[in-house]
Amino acid sequence: MNISERKSIDLLVNEFWRLGFLTLSRRLGTYLPEPENIGRFKVDVIGRQKEKYAIGITLSKEDIFSSDLIEKINYLASRKTRFSEKPIMLLIGVPDIYFKQVKEILLNVEEKFRKNIKLTRIVEESVESRRGNVHIQQAIFS
Repeated sequence: MNISERKSIDLLVNEFWRLGFLTLSRRLGTYLPEPENIGRFKVDVIGRQKEKYAIGITLSKEDIFSSDLIEKINYLASRKTRFSEKPIMLLIGVPDIYFKQVKEILLNVEEKFRKNIKLTRIVEESVESRRGNVHIQQAIFS
């Protein structure tokens, strides 16, 4: 398990909460179950807000430069609920330095699925404490 991967997922969960979603399952969590794969793709978080559902993924450098990224995003953004056929939102957490690249990549995603995607930045900041120690703190912005 990668520590920064866990922090990225934690920040993505915080973004879910900020948007009003209840977390149903998450990867690398303590109390919630791991989400099942959707198709052949791993997801990091699954959330619900009344009748709306959301899928969350975090993208690492390797994911961003992989050949099947657009296929993965198209597939996950095209998901709908089983009975009501409502679209499921795809929340993508991206490291700040790759945000513009991923935004460009999303232009290649099918138009009808693009409206189901919310892109959010995962930013690492350094914060100085009262004692003068510098702590690395991650913040997430959308």
